Amino acid sequence: MYRLVAMDLDDTLLTDGLTVTEPTLRALEEAAAMGVRLTLATGRSYRSASRIAESIGLMVPLITYQGSLIKDPADGTVLYERFVPRETARRVIDFCLELGLHVQTYINDRLYAFRDNDKVKAYAALSGIPYTVAADPAQLPDADHTKLIIIGDPEELDRLAPEVRELAGPGMHVTKSKATFLEVLHKEGTKGDALRFLAAHYGIPMEQTVAIGDAWNDWEMIQAAGLGVAMANAVPALKEIADYVTLSNNEDGVRHVLEKFVLGRKVRMQA
Repeated sequence: MYRLVAMDLDDTLLTDGLTVTEPTLRALEEAAAMGVRLTLATGRSYRSASRIAESIGLMVPLITYQGSLIKDPADGTVLYERFVPRETARRVIDFCLELGLHVQTYINDRLYAFRDNDKVKAYAALSGIPYTVAADPAQLPDADHTKLIIIGDPEELDRLAPEVRELAGPGMHVTKSKATFLEVLHKEGTKGDALRFLAAHYGIPMEQTVAIGDAWNDWEMIQAAGLGVAMANAVPALKEIADYVTLSNNEDGVRHVLEKFVLGRKVRMQA
């Protein structure tokens, strides 16, 4: 019944140790052998996501930057792309710098920050990508931005989110990928938009799609998919709207979904 499966990476397909377990890899291989389309749907950059995809043998069009970019690593073809206009990005950047907030941005799949601090270092280490420090926003490339990320205290970001949303304008989308990451992207750059596009690209009805995630930024694709799945470690709000709650990312939750709904095996939740 299900022919397209989109999986978030961090805290979903990846364990806390940032690995994919052997049992989950075998389930992915079995599903692919049945002709099921598998993809990643992540807030990570294409550069970061494609390295992980290659390491697990998943050379397929990838949903990256929350859905702002779908790119095929097999030949580099861009299937779908949305941007934050540079004028909008500059307003958000100036706002953050005036308040002393840490903000960083992606342009042409490259990460730029304005301070060389622990926040960007930790983020770059987690993502496995380099970064460039631009002491002044005027030093940024003259191009549109794929997405911006404000990193800070969860409560502070929650308080600032409405103001950032108003500042960015109605054409933009503001969401959280982690409690400490507030992200700004195009309103059509969500994982839900990307999943709908990819399903249409393959000629697959949305009823035959599965989306698996754990965080606020997975909301749109969980709602869009025929089967929306939240991890056991997901934020409570996502579990409330999901069609099914699987095991955690450290308990092969993705494998459980594949075996139950795609491979057709009888499985049971762990006690």
